[in-house]
Amino acid sequence: MKTLVSYMLMIMLLLQACSDNEEKINVEIGQTSFKFEKEGGSSILDITANTQIKVESRETWCKVTMFTSVPGNYQYKVTVEANPLNEIRKANVMVTANGAENKIPVEQAAGDEVIPAPEPEKFLVRDNLTTQQLVNEMGLGINLGNTLDASGNWFDQSVQSNFETCWGSPIITRKMIEGYAKAGYSSLRIPVTWSNMMQPNYQIHPDLMNRVETILNWTLDCGMVAIINVHHENEWVKKAATDAEDRKKFTSVWKQISKRFEKYGDHLMFEPMNEIGYDEIWTPWGGTQVDKAKAFGYVNDLNQLFVDIVRASGGNNAKRHLLVEIYNTGDSYAYDPLTKIPNDPANRLALTVHYYSPANFAILGNGEDAGWGVGVPSWGTPEEIKELNDAMEALKVNCVDKGIPVIVGEYACSSLNRTQEVVRLYCVSVTEAIYSRGMCPMLWDVPVVGQYNRETCKFDVDPLFLQEMMSIPAKYPRNK
Repeated sequence: MKTLVSYMLMIMLLLQACSDNEEKINVEIGQTSFKFEKEGGSSILDITANTQIKVESRETWCKVTMFTSVPGNYQYKVTVEANPLNEIRKANVMVTANGAENKIPVEQAAGDEVIPAPEPEKFLVRDNLTTQQLVNEMGLGINLGNTLDASGNWFDQSVQSNFETCWGSPIITRKMIEGYAKAGYSSLRIPVTWSNMMQPNYQIHPDLMNRVETILNWTLDCGMVAIINVHHENEWVKKAATDAEDRKKFTSVWKQISKRFEKYGDHLMFEPMNEIGYDEIWTPWGGTQVDKAKAFGYVNDLNQLFVDIVRASGGNNAKRHLLVEIYNTGDSYAYDPLTKIPNDPANRLALTVHYYSPANFAILGNGEDAGWGVGVPSWGTPEEIKELNDAMEALKVNCVDKGIPVIVGEYACSSLNRTQEVVRLYCVSVTEAIYSRGMCPMLWDVPVVGQYNRETCKFDVDPLFLQEMMSIPAKYPRNK
């Protein structure tokens, strides 16, 4: 690739440090700046040094890699991607030695921004569409689990892609998202941990926000309904009900999300949080009715705060269909008298619950000991199937039949030390029990041990799994 920068006058960064023999530390940098055209390209950075150096760029569109290296003489390749924006963008290549830092400016010419014409299915808000009708359109749903919601502290946290892959997922591609749609799935839940790389004053990192929007667009381009939430952030989200600083963070996060995605239509839904409960106050195994009312009240308060933020944010958010989090996402809590549905001027809310019952099969692998229980090998007795259908029928009678739409945002079972046959039986049975009662089932699926192969972009782990899943909608046709 043609180099776009001519070498400029040699500059020298002199870093002096006293050692036993008073030797000077010298670092000579061969370029004072780089300029690239809008198409991008690569240039070589020459450095001579008699000490260890670190060379990096902190912008994802400007990358620095080692080109050649011999003792004392180093060449780095500075590579810039094509500029999709109609504005000049700037970065710095940072050269660090002996604690001192030198910046080499990088500038790229503005690109030709192409703003596509709005696609109706992506930006359209249908005024007469009820939330139940949207749930009907969602058909069978699936989660992009352990991906944008992944986090950790054992890897380089300065790059967004490292978070995306740290729990075993390859980098998500358009082809992967298209694979869900081609298989027959009509909705995708996109869990996100927004605190990853968060900047001061609770500002969401632009790389994360951009990545979420990219994957969202791929989802909407496939005609699927998408759900974006706040995931794996329970510690501070819980406190937002009582602590002013965490409430400020909750408000800031949802204001930013609402503003960024305000233009998208009713194929995008928001979900405020994930599996929030207050076990330290109340559980089904301990606590008074007063304690229970207090714990449920906190979740009710957060739901109302969420609805108020989104509705006041402008754009299509005034009519966006939203989810309401049930206490600990327990299915029976959806119709508990202490669960309060928020006041919503748009009247476009659905309840979201999760289903992982029985816990010693759905949550624990076979033989896995969690202290509170040990995983069992199988599922599917008449009693177990009745328990499933009773739970889903209760949701139908107490919610759906009363005009309250329901989305089962997660369900699955562990495959650890189990046959694929019993995993398939459970997942297909739960899907049918949910779908047949007018609700949307969204399978919790993750890389490596899930049903979808993100390398081949197909459900080739168990072809019968997909075949049996996709036979369900045909059995129970819906009016959309």
